[in-house]
Amino acid sequence: MNNQQMLRNLGLGLALSAMLAGTSACSKGEVVRYKLPNGAKFPISMGVEIPAGKNLIFLSGMTPPVSDETQPKDSIAAYGDTKTQTIGALKNIQNALKSMGLSMKDVVKMQVFMAGDPAKGGKLDFPGMMEGYTQFFGTPDQPNLPSRSAMQVAALANPGFLVEIEVAAVRP
Repeated sequence: MNNQQMLRNLGLGLALSAMLAGTSACSKGEVVRYKLPNGAKFPISMGVEIPAGKNLIFLSGMTPPVSDETQPKDSIAAYGDTKTQTIGALKNIQNALKSMGLSMKDVVKMQVFMAGDPAKGGKLDFPGMMEGYTQFFGTPDQPNLPSRSAMQVAALANPGFLVEIEVAAVRP
């Protein structure tokens, strides 16, 4: 066998391996959620794989509803602390998904934008966000975990907002 034939055979073998590897993870046409390494229990997925032919739905950023009508609409007091705002934003997402025939189980990607909380010295309240988040994800009723990023931003659209969340969901 000459060098060209060996390279061609190697190339065909690699192409076949790549093709088989690409089809094995989603061979049943289902979403695959990859767990974090080393048995980590943090309630997010390391990654989520969407099989071909599935529809993705991207929701715009959702903010919390007013929780105290007696407070000015541009104040944190009107919307609550980070935990309260996270729960409110996730309920808004839940309702939006429901209107589309979807649920939180269908969420595959999440981005959480958090403004610094003056009560926390201008730092984001990550534990407060997690308290709200874990009411919707990683529960016995809803074990599906999205891949997720959480970040502090300089500010959100309303000075009273501490949290804005956007998600992508896949239609089952």
